[in-house]
Amino acid sequence: MGLTWALGWTVVGMLGVVAVYTLFPELPDIFDIWIPVFAYPGFLSGVGFSVVLGIAERRHSFDQLSLPRFTAWGAVGGLLVGGFVMGVFFGRAPFAALAAITATSTLLGAGSAAGMLALARGGEDRSLPGAGAAGWSNKLIEE
Repeated sequence: MGLTWALGWTVVGMLGVVAVYTLFPELPDIFDIWIPVFAYPGFLSGVGFSVVLGIAERRHSFDQLSLPRFTAWGAVGGLLVGGFVMGVFFGRAPFAALAAITATSTLLGAGSAAGMLALARGGEDRSLPGAGAAGWSNKLIEE
C-alpha cells in the first residue's frame, strides 16, 4: 500500500509542479527535489492507512466497506502524516505551511483510499470467460 500511494502521490504532485512551473516560468528549475517531497509522505500515509484499516476494519471485506468510511480511513492515514510533519517541524516552519501540508496529505489520503477501494472492487468483479459464479478453478474440478 505504501509503495502504491508513494507512486500515486508522486504523479499527482509532479503534475502540480509542472502546472506551477508552466504558470510561473521564472521559478528556478528544481524538479529533481520534488519526487521525494511527494513520495515519502505518500509512502508513510499508505502504511498508516493500512495499519488503521487493519485495526478498525479487520472483520470486513472490501465489499462490506462503504466508500465514505473507507475514504475516511484514508484521510486518517494522511492526517497522521500531516500531524507527524507538524510535530517534527512545529516552531521551525510557518504554521500556515504546516497546516497546508496537513490539509494536502489528508485530502490525498482520502483520494488514494477511494481509488484503492475502486481498484479492489473492480478486481473482485472480474472473472475468467466461461467461469461460473464459483470461479474458474471450481469449473476445472467439475470437469
